[in-house]
Amino acid sequence: MPDDHPYGWLSLAPPAATVLLAIVTKRAVLSLLIGLFVGALILTGGNPYAALIETLETHLWATLADPWQLRLFGFLVLIGAMIGVVNRSGGMHGLVRLITPLARTRRSGQMATWLAGLIVFFDDYTNTLLVGATMRSTCDRLRISREKLAYLVDSTAAPVAGLALLSTWVAVEIDFIKDGLQACEPALVEGYTPLDVFLGCIPYRFYIIQALLFVPIVALVGRDFGPMRRAEQEASERGGASDPAGADQDPQQSPIRPSHWANAVVPLAVTLAVVLALLVQTGRVGATPEMLAGLGFWGRAQVVFGQADTPLALFYGAGIGLATAWGMAVGRRLISPANAADAAYGGVRAIVPGMMILLLATTLAGMTQPGEPPSGQTDDPFPNRAERLYTGAFLQSLLPTAEENQAASTAIALSLPTVVFLMAAVVAFSTGTSFGTMGILFPVIAPVAFASLGPAAGEMFSEPMLLATFGAVLSGAIFGDHCSPISDTTVLSSQASGCDHVAHVVTQMPYALTVAGVCVLLGTAPLALGVPVLVLLPLQTAALVAIALFCGQRIEEPAAAQPVTAPPVADLPAQAVRDA
Repeated sequence: MPDDHPYGWLSLAPPAATVLLAIVTKRAVLSLLIGLFVGALILTGGNPYAALIETLETHLWATLADPWQLRLFGFLVLIGAMIGVVNRSGGMHGLVRLITPLARTRRSGQMATWLAGLIVFFDDYTNTLLVGATMRSTCDRLRISREKLAYLVDSTAAPVAGLALLSTWVAVEIDFIKDGLQACEPALVEGYTPLDVFLGCIPYRFYIIQALLFVPIVALVGRDFGPMRRAEQEASERGGASDPAGADQDPQQSPIRPSHWANAVVPLAVTLAVVLALLVQTGRVGATPEMLAGLGFWGRAQVVFGQADTPLALFYGAGIGLATAWGMAVGRRLISPANAADAAYGGVRAIVPGMMILLLATTLAGMTQPGEPPSGQTDDPFPNRAERLYTGAFLQSLLPTAEENQAASTAIALSLPTVVFLMAAVVAFSTGTSFGTMGILFPVIAPVAFASLGPAAGEMFSEPMLLATFGAVLSGAIFGDHCSPISDTTVLSSQASGCDHVAHVVTQMPYALTVAGVCVLLGTAPLALGVPVLVLLPLQTAALVAIALFCGQRIEEPAAAQPVTAPPVADLPAQAVRDA
């Protein structure tokens, strides 16, 4: 790496300023804006007026006008509108009501809540608000505490949306991964595509997977520990929530009549089918015969999906899904066209905060990346120094090479997934945003990961450790978000479940810390020693089962369980959506 880096340590100032300001102010959007302006000040030699123009024209406008970004923003708008229409038509309520008759005991009630959360996989806000409000009455009848309901909702919503192949998260995660790849030296990331990395790191998102599994483990084992055990014992002795009536009466909620579950399933199925079809079609166009030569079915499929136009597929899939949802809702006279338009607008409004973070984080990532070199430029290692900070290049220059210090290089490679997981957790806990954490860290972490864990480092580090590092950013962001009292999903979980917010944070944190500890001790740490991921995943689950059995205490079932009827349902609280 050349020694004449144009900005040196100053290239780290924008992401560092963004993280510190986010921790202090608790405002991700404001912190990202200031981080962008700091970077522009460095690029313009400290001229505030020129920095303002640089921020708005050179970076923000260029990001907003990028075709890739426009497709992704369009997808988020369309999928948000579809979610709003599906919810207002009663389709999601009808789908969740399929689960509630299964809830007849404390164990089955918790399992039913978890299954309902898995069904609403396409958006974490909708998941949190819908499942929490719908299952609240059932949990009260079964003497399940509001704290436990909030935990069940919170520990399912973001993890399932983060893992789902069709959700409001997938486009954002793929876009942040793209930012990370673009921040690397082209030779290091040759052959990698954002979709490849997104799919490849799924088994390495240890916390997300085990957080989803720990919910049914706790339910089936029937044991709790820490503050959650006390809350459950009090609910069992009291006979439900301390204020079930008052908590359920929200003047800003308007009733929704549940409709057939097909009104939710069909639009989602159509969206998924169109997305897959377009991925295959565009991938076949991009895959040349030379790429496919000599490959089997799975190899050809990997090449095709790697060459696919993901934003295009998501955009048209969501558009056709919205048209399907609208046609079913209005055609069946479930809601009027005016109500459908209002529902679509409400769904889009709930997506706007995430879109703002996506735009600003992507712009900041672009500022730190090398960018495309000018035509014919080959000799200058920093050809875009007037507009780019080359942060990744500077970080790579700080790493010891195998020739310089084999021990130091190996130590960095071994510890990187664990360190990244903890770093992402701290940032997400402090800022309260998973998206902001991903957007800030991916462009910084990716160059370091590829430089220290790339194929040149040896066969053991060529794939598992690299994918584990990317997975650590995604997992750590959700772990920190679960523990943060200022997280939007944490706040919405307590609101939708009728639970005191501080009580929700206090009771959920020991469970989140337990899962995170297991994922480090039986995940990122042994993975660095060469233990296969397919061995680690069942070991982690088994350890969580053992912890629940030996550290938890059983809550006695109520003497006479009341018969359970389908609970009343309500629309998403308008104020909660605005707050999100």
